[in-house]
Amino acid sequence: MSRVRYGRITRRFFRVWHRNLTVYRKIWKVVFLPPLLEPLLYLAAFGVGLSVLIGTVHYEQKEVSYISFIAPALIAVNIMYNGFFENTYASFVRLYYQKTFDAMMATPLCLEEIMTGEIVWAASKAVVATAIMQGVISLFGLIHYPESLLILPLAFVGGIAFGSIGLFFTGTVRAIEMFNLPIFLFITPMFLFGGTFFPLDNLPAWAQKFAMVFPLTHLVILARSLAFGSLSLVLLWHLAYLLLFSAVFFALALLAMHRHLIE
Repeated sequence: MSRVRYGRITRRFFRVWHRNLTVYRKIWKVVFLPPLLEPLLYLAAFGVGLSVLIGTVHYEQKEVSYISFIAPALIAVNIMYNGFFENTYASFVRLYYQKTFDAMMATPLCLEEIMTGEIVWAASKAVVATAIMQGVISLFGLIHYPESLLILPLAFVGGIAFGSIGLFFTGTVRAIEMFNLPIFLFITPMFLFGGTFFPLDNLPAWAQKFAMVFPLTHLVILARSLAFGSLSLVLLWHLAYLLLFSAVFFALALLAMHRHLIE
């Protein structure tokens, strides 16, 4: 019985990445709209609605406007969605309905390279969506430069993390409807309690510790600090957690897809 061999991964995985790019270029006008319009809708809702009621929030020993507080968190959520959904629903369609992976397996590409290409593509989509969304939010003066330029490479790291866990679920579920479970049990709790809409300090101590298990929590903290121009050594811990999370679920994703396609 064969097993996952990471040493077989070469730059040929860019062939998979390029294949997905070719498809993306045919539908880019549709895919381009969500990251362009989503921040405008969020900023309108929170800026005109909740921001008026809440006013300011106490964050990192200073008062910031609520809309400034949530703007970088929305970028982090956007990274999560692009990485996760690209390697769940889109990858599932390529796996089960289009049989794209089966066709690729008939080429010199190995499974490890195919799956690596899938995950890197999801991360690349996250970077593109982040650049668009960040550009829109920057028009409102809610992001501090030049530190915020680091959000783009951060988007790639976040895309790898959430793309890996998305592909792990793709290799685990057997029906597309079953994605509702990880979305309900994993994505939604992170979206609500990952420090996106209120400071973690508002949660009980045990809930704060539990929230730190979520990769989105670390992504939000990093994005918010970069947006505020607040750089510190503490951020290295949050980055290290994201990198470790990415490495673990990258390995689990390859293992899950190997069991599904090979074994």
